Amino acid sequence: MAATLGSLVSYSSDSDSENESETSTSPRKLDPDAVAHLQPLKSGRTTSLAVLNSAPEVAVKEDVETGTHLDPSLKEVSYNPTYETMFAPEFGPVNPFRTQQMAAPRNMLSGYAEAAHLNDFMFEQQRRTFSTFGYALDPSVDNSQVSSSSYIGAVEEAEKNKGLTVFEATPKSKAEKRKKVKGGDASDLEGFLGPWAKYQDEKGVAKPSEEEQKELDEITAKRQKKGKNEEEAPAEEKTILHVKDAYDYQGRSYLHIPQDVGLNLRSADVPEKCYLPKKQLHVWTGHTKGVSAIRLFPVSGHLLLSCSMDCKIKLWEVYNDRRCVRTFIGHSKAVRDICFNNAGTQFLSAAYDRYLKLWDTETGQCISRFTNRKVPYCVKFNPDEDKQNLFVAGMSDKKIVQWDIRTSEVVQEYDRHLGAVNTITFVDENRRFVSTSDDKSLRVWEWDIPVDFKYIAEPSMHSMPAVTLSPNGKWLACQSMDNQILIFGAQNRFRLNKKKVFKGHMVAGYACQVDFSPDMSYVVSGDADGKLNIWDWKTTKLYHRIKAHDKVCISALWHPHETSKVITCGWDGQIKLWD
Repeated sequence: MAATLGSLVSYSSDSDSENESETSTSPRKLDPDAVAHLQPLKSGRTTSLAVLNSAPEVAVKEDVETGTHLDPSLKEVSYNPTYETMFAPEFGPVNPFRTQQMAAPRNMLSGYAEAAHLNDFMFEQQRRTFSTFGYALDPSVDNSQVSSSSYIGAVEEAEKNKGLTVFEATPKSKAEKRKKVKGGDASDLEGFLGPWAKYQDEKGVAKPSEEEQKELDEITAKRQKKGKNEEEAPAEEKTILHVKDAYDYQGRSYLHIPQDVGLNLRSADVPEKCYLPKKQLHVWTGHTKGVSAIRLFPVSGHLLLSCSMDCKIKLWEVYNDRRCVRTFIGHSKAVRDICFNNAGTQFLSAAYDRYLKLWDTETGQCISRFTNRKVPYCVKFNPDEDKQNLFVAGMSDKKIVQWDIRTSEVVQEYDRHLGAVNTITFVDENRRFVSTSDDKSLRVWEWDIPVDFKYIAEPSMHSMPAVTLSPNGKWLACQSMDNQILIFGAQNRFRLNKKKVFKGHMVAGYACQVDFSPDMSYVVSGDADGKLNIWDWKTTKLYHRIKAHDKVCISALWHPHETSKVITCGWDGQIKLWD
């Protein structure tokens, strides 16, 4: 044995012994006989060998019977312990004060909960029965054989109703009443009179007395007469002149362009450079309700025309005293749109009373009336000098109607839109016009040809109730209902310019008019909060925002001959001039 161990020692190397000493951290049990044989080798270098124990200790019968303590960390047991041994306490003796309740198994803090199934319908049935009749089945009793002891609550009521639930017990009186009201049982085809049977007998129906009936007939007749008159007859037209003299010492009216305002107002006068308006210069007040639209006098812009929801149209001075010159009264409902002819001597008005009226700007007289029994939403004169007798109007019945002033007759109808027409804008040297509608589309028409040659409608498009042509005639600014101003090319292909999108204002639900500065450097628009928004045309950046009105700022116009003058109107009934 010693020789064998010596050969094993001589086989080992220094590195092996070092590694063995480093890696073996836990002590290993050796057989005492083997240790005795290794004693003579202690003087030299030795290595510890793990010797397998071929005869492990086995618990004897006495240990099993006495219940030797088991270590809880053991994973293998070499004998069959008793129940008491396996479930003996880990530390200390058994608790002599442990009650049965404490010893009971637990799966929650308050005890042991068992999963049980309860039918939702049965529970709801008993709950409603108890709330209605005052009794219910006792859940703690076996209800296979129902008796008086099976109920809790009003047991006498349960016996009286024979234990019927709320779903089973239907009072006979209700069933009889239902049959009586309905005129019999529906299964009886011959005797069933239907749900209106009780109204066939007029005994229970209240009737007005003779005096009340007479009064009702008078009221009905007045209403019919009034409605008939409103539909057939237009409102009476009249005008009010607010200045002392309609003509000056040379016989010139207020339509004459003033020469004392410091500007030579000609069509060619366009400011070279425009600037942002910052302060309020003037407020025109006179309308009692919200202002719908404003239009500047053609070419000069020295007069301002406004229409309002108070059914009136007013003409204002832009320069000098900025007075209200004349009021035109002739519509019975709110005026929606107005439009000057090229010379400014006449203008058209469109109102919710379904009439379009042609007015003389100087005298205030109503020259003609036009109607097709539909509400006109927008109106535009043909800008060509040789077609000043023609105008088009977008109607609520999806049509664009063309009238001739000389004959007061409809000469053309453009019927392709699928919704009410909101705007009409002339483009391409007035050979074409663009219309937008509630059908969320944009259509381009050749003049006098009732078929659109261009139709633009994308799934992402919204309705565009306000459109303005740029001063250079190249772009269309469209106020979209998704709080954006979209720019379409106004020449040839009418493409959407995706690089020019103006955002940052809230206009959803309102037809806020857009405008350009004369030098094409700015875009202006009102919004639903009554603010005037000004964007830079090149960068589409929102430069400036002014709180202009208390209510919706419905329109914003940049004066064509001024560097920084902007006119706004709102639903607060005011028109303001900004500089």
